Amino acid sequence: MALHFQSLAELEVLCTHLYIGTDLTQRIEAEKALLELIDSPECLSKCQLLLEQGTTSYAQLLAATCLSKLVSRVSPLPIEQRIDIRNYILNYVASQPKLAPFVIQALIQVIAKITKLGWFEVQKDQFVFREIIADVKKFLQGTVEHCIIGVIILSELTQEMNLVDYSRPSAKHRKIATSFRDTSLKDILTLACSLLKEVLAKPLNLQDQSQQNLVMQVLKLVLNCLNFDFIGSSADESADDLCTVQIPTTWRTIFLEPATLDLFFNLYHSLPPLLSQLGLSDPGNYHEFCRFLARLKTNYQLGELVMLEEYPEVIRLIANFTITSLQHWEFAPNSVHYLLTLWQRMVASVPFVKSTEPHLLDTYAPEITKAFITSRLESVAIVVRDNLDDPLDDTATVFQQLEQLCTVSRCEYEKTCTLLVQLFDQNAQNYQKLLHSPSGITVDKAIQEGRLAWLVYLVGTVVGGRLTYTSTDEHDAMDGELSCRVFQLISLMDTGLPQCSNEKIELAILWFLDQFRKTYVGDQLQRTSKVVRLRSDVSRVPEKSWKIVKVYARMSEVLGITDDNHVLETFMTKIVTNLKYWGRCEPVISRTLQFLNDLSVGYILLKKLVKIDAVKFMLKNHTSEHFPFLGICDSSSLSDFRCRTTFYTALTRLLMVDLGEDEDEFENFMRPLTVSFETVLQIFNNNFKQEDVKRMLIGLARDLRGIAFALNTKTSYTMLFDWIYPTYLPVLQRAVERWYGEPACTTPILKLMAELMQNRSQRLNFDVSSPNGILLFREASKMICTYGNQILSLGSLSKDQIYPMKLKGISICYSALKSALCGNYVSFGVFKLYGDNHFDNVLQAFVKMLLTASHSDLLQYRKLSQSYYPLLESLTQDHMSFITNLEPPVLLYVLTSISEGLTTLDTLVSSSCCTSLDYIVTYLFKHIAKEGKKPLRYREAAQAGQRLLHFMQQNPDVLQQMMSVLMNTIVFEDCRNQWSVSRPLLGLVLLNEKYFGELRSSLINSQPLPKQEVLAQCFRNLMEGVEQNLSIKNRDRFTQNLSVFRRDVAEVLRSDGSTDPGSLDMMS
Repeated sequence: MALHFQSLAELEVLCTHLYIGTDLTQRIEAEKALLELIDSPECLSKCQLLLEQGTTSYAQLLAATCLSKLVSRVSPLPIEQRIDIRNYILNYVASQPKLAPFVIQALIQVIAKITKLGWFEVQKDQFVFREIIADVKKFLQGTVEHCIIGVIILSELTQEMNLVDYSRPSAKHRKIATSFRDTSLKDILTLACSLLKEVLAKPLNLQDQSQQNLVMQVLKLVLNCLNFDFIGSSADESADDLCTVQIPTTWRTIFLEPATLDLFFNLYHSLPPLLSQLGLSDPGNYHEFCRFLARLKTNYQLGELVMLEEYPEVIRLIANFTITSLQHWEFAPNSVHYLLTLWQRMVASVPFVKSTEPHLLDTYAPEITKAFITSRLESVAIVVRDNLDDPLDDTATVFQQLEQLCTVSRCEYEKTCTLLVQLFDQNAQNYQKLLHSPSGITVDKAIQEGRLAWLVYLVGTVVGGRLTYTSTDEHDAMDGELSCRVFQLISLMDTGLPQCSNEKIELAILWFLDQFRKTYVGDQLQRTSKVVRLRSDVSRVPEKSWKIVKVYARMSEVLGITDDNHVLETFMTKIVTNLKYWGRCEPVISRTLQFLNDLSVGYILLKKLVKIDAVKFMLKNHTSEHFPFLGICDSSSLSDFRCRTTFYTALTRLLMVDLGEDEDEFENFMRPLTVSFETVLQIFNNNFKQEDVKRMLIGLARDLRGIAFALNTKTSYTMLFDWIYPTYLPVLQRAVERWYGEPACTTPILKLMAELMQNRSQRLNFDVSSPNGILLFREASKMICTYGNQILSLGSLSKDQIYPMKLKGISICYSALKSALCGNYVSFGVFKLYGDNHFDNVLQAFVKMLLTASHSDLLQYRKLSQSYYPLLESLTQDHMSFITNLEPPVLLYVLTSISEGLTTLDTLVSSSCCTSLDYIVTYLFKHIAKEGKKPLRYREAAQAGQRLLHFMQQNPDVLQQMMSVLMNTIVFEDCRNQWSVSRPLLGLVLLNEKYFGELRSSLINSQPLPKQEVLAQCFRNLMEGVEQNLSIKNRDRFTQNLSVFRRDVAEVLRSDGSTDPGSLDMMS
């Protein structure tokens, strides 16, 4: 029931509930009521009432919010009404300059929105909404408060003009933004600079808060002007390579004039209370200054920089600044990224510098590396003693910084290596003393462990740096020296397990092992496979192998590790040890398994790995008895089982090396899973310990998915299918039926089924005498139908529950069904022929699940859209009889989803929509072309075509709307999949020639007379040589014409900015 707001008091109560109320129920009710207010015809009068008689700032804020939503509607208010609103607000803020700042801001945003959306609107031959700048000048002539309001108006307007509204055509936005840039932005910048010059000329009383505020608002205005997206690139501010601001050429004189830059430096020194006291001690300023330094190398080559007279002094100052920043590790840690980026790029450029001038990086890079190393080690004691957040816990930042440091550290590597060796030996000795001390102090031990963790990370980093920098034999020998120490630490730590254990050191060791693997172990290094036992043997190795061998020379003497075969043994022993002793530590297990997975990719490494005893042990003993993380523990959450998939993928790859057709070997490998499934069957049949069963099934589903993922041959996949069907798949069916409302259980099972349906490497192309393809599809059909029917009973779900509880499962079902339809291992015509309803059932389940999701859900959730639209593409390609048999409301829903998907920014989705639409349009076109010509045996197909034709005749706007969307995309948007768009467009044009003519006329007539003939010629060229059919040759001709058409039309529209883009939207 609609609310009737009788009084101001009622509205103010709602404002209180909305903005400062603590009762959630009251706030939700207030939101509903106020949404109704925005839609009510008396909205404007109520807003005026709130502004003029409201007793609180929140009442005025509500009025501003309602007005903002009102003027932003797709169907705009009449022009006279918008002019009245704008003038009213201008007068209102002028008469009440001391309103709360957030109210002024909100009201000015309304003015900015009105101005932007009406930028091209004309009344009495004038652009009525562009008078805003003249209006602002009146404010600037008033009091300080009025002056502030005027500056805020310009600032908000500049920001609004730069803001992309993705709900509207981007071409409209660019047209408005470009016109604003060309007509007004330079004037606004000049005005702002003149205001700043006035500040310098007659110093203001900066103790006065309002005058301080004025200066800050003017500086914000200048910043908004400079941040404007001048060329429509929409650059990502967070990206490192935001190289250049494309200042318009007409601004050149402003920037080349020395007074402009001097103005800001003078201001910086003249405004101590505002800026100078803060300086680089302000994290925001410091961060931007670090970004500024990083751009130095982005915009200039090192060869250019070293030629400058000031270079030696500048590089010295930057080095000192960087060292100081690294030493203050707790201050703005995210800003260090930019400083390290600068040094990384400088050092990486050294080999390419041709100049004879010294670059001095060999002097400063080692100092930077040393500062990083020592500052991180010194931070540990402070973190432990003061109980601060440990930087090592933020692994993403640590890894990023280490990857940058690896290049810097290889410059003058001898210095870095000597420092690391010294520090490592010193800390390792201290740690050993603490371990052997009967009364080891816990704090001291924690500090030594933290320092060792950092040192292991740093050794891994510098060893990994070999791939990024020119390396010498001596460097490889140094890598050997450092690596020896880490391998010795591994031995020390593992010998002391489980008492002597530290998670941070273990994670650091895994980082080191991975870096060592990438650098000195791998398929690309197999030319060095000769074993070198002593240093004297190095001479016998081919010269190409020399470099890799040098790293093993020292390791051979100290550890007996002579080549990468021995290293692989060390790797696998470490992996088995971790899996045994760290079973309840998810970070260590997860990183260990990822390392195992990386090792298992690559045939040559696999051949070496399977000969190692530790691998043979894993293949025969993958049970919870040996590897606790495979066990069921009540304390662990259901999501902890995720790493099991990675484990079994790697393990199965190792099994596959020598498996061949040995079914007994496969049965032995699967025995632990067989035992688990038999246990589950027994418990299911006796109905007890259901929670344990659930946990076991989740683990089994994840294990089997890992195994299925690695089985890429028909022989091995058939072994798995024979093992799982028909005995164990029904167990999974029962689990889905019983626990459909628990995504932690259903998601792994559905993902397993989706993996089994994937015909990767043609593994599902069973023998001609085998029914396995059909049997597998029937099982998948049962599971999808079971799940689809059960989740319908969940009813309506809240916004935060709808994806995990329902849509995620639907997206996996769609993905599985799409794999089956495209897999080419099932002949779907057989089902109908033999009266089998599994195919029809799964298609009906597809429809039921689809109708529980809204169109916005289909596009909002990426995984859902990327499974639904490709599935729809498969259905329209091969199963149009199903599409034509859909009930009219369902068919309309499907076609609407295609129409909405055409405009999405996800190219995969929009391309799938284009292809689906093309299949539908082609089907319809062929039916019309052959109507009445087909013999009786094609009567069923003719009836299906007739149903679709009848639907389109009842709903002509469906295809017309889609033609409008595609033409808009071609003419006005940044079309990234032009080929895909062109394919359905030809069919739409041939089916709707009259409507195409209307679109053509509307575009041509919206242009000035001189352009109309040029555009008419563009349209004639588009259809030149195109025939009335959809043959591939004809489609290709149209696609070529469309490419030329798009380029020519863009040129015509770009040649003059005076056209009203409001009339350029064909969809309107």
